[in-house]
Amino acid sequence: MSRLQRFLRLSSATRRLLLAGGLVVFFVRILLWVLSFKRLVWLVERTALRSARLAPVHLAEEKNRDIAWAVTTAARYVLRSRCLTQALAAQWLFAWFGRPTLLRIGVAKADDEALVAHAWLESDGCVILGEEALEAEEYAVLPLPSPWTRS
Repeated sequence: MSRLQRFLRLSSATRRLLLAGGLVVFFVRILLWVLSFKRLVWLVERTALRSARLAPVHLAEEKNRDIAWAVTTAARYVLRSRCLTQALAAQWLFAWFGRPTLLRIGVAKADDEALVAHAWLESDGCVILGEEALEAEEYAVLPLPSPWTRS
């Protein structure tokens, strides 16, 4: 079965979510190329603050999985969309739906003593995107720059 056939067999709501995920992943990837990381975090947090003021929403666990699936699936088709791009895109989508999330970036030493980094997304103390890489390594979480202060 071709990708197009699989896509067309999805429900219309799932297709819309996958397309939204793809657009956000693509948009975030471009913004990571042209904006500073601090500025992009500011944009995402601004969206989250605006959504939280309107009406914070507690999404069903199934909807959380659907959003994470849409972002990770769409990221396969966007050049260089690794964990940071996916985490920021998912954070933006969750903010759009009114779900507060926390971006985490960590580093760990690999078996060959090289440093490896990973970005993931948490909500209510649980990892909602990027969990698979966390199981392999113990990451030291880095503090993120506050987008609300001048540097």
